[in-house]
Amino acid sequence: MLVIVAPGQGAQTPGFLSPWLESPTVASRLAWLSAVAGIDLAHHGTESDAETIRDTRIAQPLLVATALVTALELFPHPSDAVGTVGAVAGHSVGELGAAVGAGALTAEQAMVLVRERGNAMAEAAAVTPTGMTAVLGGVRDDVLATLERHGLTPANDNGPGQIVAAGTLEQLAALAEDPPAKARLMPLSVAGAFHTEHMAPAVGHITGLAEAVSTRAPKIPMISNRDGALVDDGGEILQRIVGQIASPVRWDLCMTAMADLGVTGILEMPPAGTLTGIAKRALKGLEGLETFALKTPDQLEDARAFCAKHGAPADTADQSSQSSQGAAS
Repeated sequence: MLVIVAPGQGAQTPGFLSPWLESPTVASRLAWLSAVAGIDLAHHGTESDAETIRDTRIAQPLLVATALVTALELFPHPSDAVGTVGAVAGHSVGELGAAVGAGALTAEQAMVLVRERGNAMAEAAAVTPTGMTAVLGGVRDDVLATLERHGLTPANDNGPGQIVAAGTLEQLAALAEDPPAKARLMPLSVAGAFHTEHMAPAVGHITGLAEAVSTRAPKIPMISNRDGALVDDGGEILQRIVGQIASPVRWDLCMTAMADLGVTGILEMPPAGTLTGIAKRALKGLEGLETFALKTPDQLEDARAFCAKHGAPADTADQSSQSSQGAAS
């Protein structure tokens, strides 16, 4: 059973799009998405430095556009994915790319939404100095209790030994002085406390826009960041994506859902490596599990072979979709 995942903000690195843009087809598609997003995505994916692409207004459209253009390289005929991919998932903003892959949104809808999402989240982050710190290791209950004591939110729960704390800079400073036992802290280079109450103004803005979006019935179910549920209703997928802006990302529950579905292969779209790394640690006891981090176009042939190995035949995929409808209702 194959699951394709899309990474979230922080996965981008300077120049990561350069090899992909050697293809005229990818370059033209990215130019179109740049026009929708209102920024030069090719420039930011090839020339901009780390600090520039850290900007939420740039990072989020860049990541979603990358998922979209590279997915069409992996599956030139999107219908091929329907008979192969058992489920899709995205970490944080990666959910917008996953929603397009599922068939719930068009590429243009996703790019408008991510453009406005990035702008709104950047504006919300500017109200109060906030940030995020990864808490690595420690005992889960101790980590959560320490975060609660300091008024911090476990904004990303990425599985055993990796919880991301988010809040004001004062709260994060207090955490640094009083960390959980046996845990290591790693401040993250992000522009604000994403997936917390500090992002509530952004939710209000995107909710208004989302009301005008006509979703479609997805052809591939999507695993939701909210609770790991397998969702196969386009309207619910969009509603969950909007609400997730100010709610914690439960990637741990997404991985539990993958395991429950019987996943044997997890392929991560570019810029890949973060989510496959987490899966190797969190699902290391899952027999037969293989991962593939798609980073450059010279891996496409191997990536297609990986998909063929782990993908379900069309009739099996149809049965899986029917089962997911019952599970989601």
